Amino acid sequence: GPLRVRVEWRNLLAFRAWGIPTATVVAYGLERRFGGFTRGALVTAEIPATVDLAHLTLTGDPRLRDRRWVAHVSQQVAAIARTLHAAGFAHNDLKWRNLLVDDAALPTVYLIDCPSGGFYRGAVLAYRMIKDLACLDKVARYHLSRTQRLRFYLDYTRHTRVDEQDRKRIAKIVHFFAGRE
Repeated sequence: GPLRVRVEWRNLLAFRAWGIPTATVVAYGLERRFGGFTRGALVTAEIPATVDLAHLTLTGDPRLRDRRWVAHVSQQVAAIARTLHAAGFAHNDLKWRNLLVDDAALPTVYLIDCPSGGFYRGAVLAYRMIKDLACLDKVARYHLSRTQRLRFYLDYTRHTRVDEQDRKRIAKIVHFFAGRE
């Protein structure tokens, strides 16, 4: 398959083109010897004053108890996931550790680290979308209220109320990792 380093820089460049905040790719390249891949490099610019969402949970950051802050971050994460999925793209590792927030009162969310993401169609895309949302919910269930999690889903779908199709999808998301944790 394609080289992970090449997939990573292509994905970061695609995120930037789609308007998703991400680290700026400064340089990338491959080293070959006798026509075979030897190693690759990807250099991104630092995103100053940022921390990943997983770190906030580990340190018990008080911002996670601020409903306004959580709602603002949640709306951005929902918009990022919606943009990816609308393009037929699945991140495949959409976890809290791959989402950075800056230290502003109403922070910007940055998407990073995507060497396994790709484009899919049909049933495979539908499965990967559920997986992306389930990865986010895996941590959210321990740190956010059910209402906050539902609000995220409604922001993601741009619905005002949950319908029967949403209920089925939510059940798939919630039970995705059942028996694997």
